[in-house]
Amino acid sequence: MFIDDMDPILDRPSSDLYLPEEDYDSKDAPQHRKRLCLSSAEGGDRKSENGFYWTETEKWQSSDEADVEPPLLVFTPNQNPGPQILPNRCSSALQFFQLLFPKSMFQTIAGYTNSYAAKYEERKGKLWNFISQSDMKSYVALVIYMGMFRCSSLSDYWSESQHFSLSFPAKIMSYRKFLSISKVLHLSESREDEKNILKKGTAGYERLGKIQPLYQVIRESCKSYFHPFQNITIVERMVKPQAGTGLKQSLKSRSPNMGFKLFALTDCTCGYTWDFFVYEGKSCASRSEGLSYETVMALVDENMLGSGYKLFVDKFYTSPTLFTDLLDKKVLACGPVWPNRTGYPKSAKNKLLSNAPRGTMRWIRQDKLLFVEWKDSKEVQMCSSFHKAYEGDTVQRKVRRDAHRTLEEIPVPAVVLDYSKNMEAVDSSDCITEHFRAIHKPKKWYQCMFYHFLDIAVENAFIMQELVTKGNGKKPLTRKAFLQALILELTDIDSLDSAAVPLTLSSSG
Repeated sequence: MFIDDMDPILDRPSSDLYLPEEDYDSKDAPQHRKRLCLSSAEGGDRKSENGFYWTETEKWQSSDEADVEPPLLVFTPNQNPGPQILPNRCSSALQFFQLLFPKSMFQTIAGYTNSYAAKYEERKGKLWNFISQSDMKSYVALVIYMGMFRCSSLSDYWSESQHFSLSFPAKIMSYRKFLSISKVLHLSESREDEKNILKKGTAGYERLGKIQPLYQVIRESCKSYFHPFQNITIVERMVKPQAGTGLKQSLKSRSPNMGFKLFALTDCTCGYTWDFFVYEGKSCASRSEGLSYETVMALVDENMLGSGYKLFVDKFYTSPTLFTDLLDKKVLACGPVWPNRTGYPKSAKNKLLSNAPRGTMRWIRQDKLLFVEWKDSKEVQMCSSFHKAYEGDTVQRKVRRDAHRTLEEIPVPAVVLDYSKNMEAVDSSDCITEHFRAIHKPKKWYQCMFYHFLDIAVENAFIMQELVTKGNGKKPLTRKAFLQALILELTDIDSLDSAAVPLTLSSSG
């Protein structure tokens, strides 16, 4: 059920439809179901498991029938939306990046890697050549570089071919040294790891212990230097691993492969990742309201965000229970909803027919929530706490007339239009190191997470650079130019003899 974007708690079969089999003998089943059908025909109020009342005689309304404009909350963020830095504090790509991936973290990771590698090589009777902070910066630069210039194998970047070689990687680091760092890259203290392993199977065991130092730094930095604009969303990401661990999940719509699942709160306006967490498995989630409910409540922190935010979520999260509780936190929400989800209206009176013409819509309002059914190429069900049912909007669609398909304007609910517009923000935070991971195939799960954290830091740094530079009335670097500048600064190599690359330069990249 989780794989199919359904929540095991909120999407379970409702007791409103069938009685538990153990409550009656199998020979009595037809009589029990018949009584249920009779009670449905008689009408009256029914109460679902989450406390929502629905009336079977309640009628679905059409687009011709007027809806009441719901009261909107005043948008009151706790900080001014956008980057939370002084306009002149950052003047280069590296300075933006180090807001999210601090300079001290390079030294920390180098220390953890040296400690782990020394023990690893000692077991094989070899000595480890210790790496420095500068080596770690060069290593990160090459990982980003490999995302920009793609070769079919890792060794191709150090090819000595006269005509088909790339000169940059060899200038920065030898292939042997790069491969050595890739194999033993470590993010935590080895002695702490050993202590944690002894706790395995107990409540004190930390499943994310091997990524915890960097994990917490990146999360806190992302929240400290940016405050989201009004429209936000929650996205799911899958980090593909090569090694086995109890943290792996599957995201069916993205890939048949297993991976580490992350939930992230992202800004719809610019795509900035404000907060995220790694899903640790069923044993670590509260089962009272369901994973989807707990995920949203964990990420939407009204004490840090403020009030009046608009949250756009997909079917996995949308539920009447969640949206009602978000209103109590002064957060508005909308998204597509499963018609079998607990709390969805059960009335069949004037309900949208499966053969209805394209553009036909039905709506029903229950308390503070609006439910809309709209016929596009398929039936679309939406739920919202801040939209009006229909505001006269239209959208172009091809409609079959006789033997031909013609482009026509058809009615569209406001909630569908608003949702589609805000979910267009491209989630590109998993594409920078994707090629490197594909050709290198890291064997350790925590190394996979390191590269994804690097993705988040680089993408967020680019977004902040873009917003800050535009705010200063200057032309920001393109994404390609920003990555090039960051690589040069990390390796202390550029055309100006190691001078920082200013962000006021234009780029044709």
